[in-house]
Amino acid sequence: MILRPFLDALISETQQSFPPGPGGPAPLILDYRFDEPMAAHTTFKVGGPADLWLRPGGELFSLFTGLLLSRAGEAGFPVFILGGGANLVVSDRGIRGIVLDTGDWTGIEQEAGGLYVKSGTSIDEITEYAARQGLSGLEFLAGLPGTLGGAVWMNARCYEKSVSDILGETEILVVNGKTAERRRVSRYPGDFSYKRSPFQGQDKLILGARLSVSRGDPEKIRREMTEYREDRERKGHYRYPSAGSVFKNNRDFGSSTGQIIEELGLRGLHLGGARIAPWHGNIIINTGNAGAADIRSLADLVAARAKAERGLELEREILFVGDWEETGAESPAEKRNIDNETRGNL
Repeated sequence: MILRPFLDALISETQQSFPPGPGGPAPLILDYRFDEPMAAHTTFKVGGPADLWLRPGGELFSLFTGLLLSRAGEAGFPVFILGGGANLVVSDRGIRGIVLDTGDWTGIEQEAGGLYVKSGTSIDEITEYAARQGLSGLEFLAGLPGTLGGAVWMNARCYEKSVSDILGETEILVVNGKTAERRRVSRYPGDFSYKRSPFQGQDKLILGARLSVSRGDPEKIRREMTEYREDRERKGHYRYPSAGSVFKNNRDFGSSTGQIIEELGLRGLHLGGARIAPWHGNIIINTGNAGAADIRSLADLVAARAKAERGLELEREILFVGDWEETGAESPAEKRNIDNETRGNL
């Protein structure tokens, strides 16, 4: 396999590039597998094999990933950056090239007025940490699947709040030819909008971000987090494998997307093992044996019906990634949005 010698050379270069300390060079922490089923790494539980799946960690993470992105670009190997796999559907054919999983790049540091969080850290871990420290501002994220990197990339929004509302600055890794450098990007409100961030459509890896928090009443923080989690449970977010909302809400339509889909009479409709949730029009679930093609076909059907019967262009929130030759390539919009956790770490 052509990726085997590429990986061997990459590991060797990483170890040689790190200056040895008193105890010798730091070890490279790396889990990797060839032909790894992506169904094991997404909340929808679908997806064929990645040619090469990598999950680096430890203090050599930035060095290794910088070299990976640079050398893969030179060799012509596509790199897909994965976070929690919470907002995407991977093709049944899988993903060609390399999947960089950020799941071992985790950690939280408390700073004056905020938290610095590494991109692979799960949202639940972040909210639990804040609650233990009596820090308020992140309660609305309680129970949200995925990682910080994906939430920043998507500018995740729930309960009338967006990640950009609590975002300070973002640290990214930028590839420049044969090298990669870390940069800090300040938040400018004009760069963010409803479920959009300036990192979408850019070949940059989100390394971490600073989140604004303040001292609060620990009991009140816990109570609000419990309320948000229970609301997600009532809405059926955890009943079956899914990726949450399939389409974005557009208030110009006069109703929520879920309500529009229900008014079209589509709630409960199924194709293969994929089904529009009987309790929510804007959630597609995997009833147990769905393929990625089932999910995509059902989403396409919903979009076509909304266009034909209401004249509405529904915009997808979930991303369809990987090798979709049997149903056609991604649309230009999807090609731009192939995430960074998805290229932003979805």
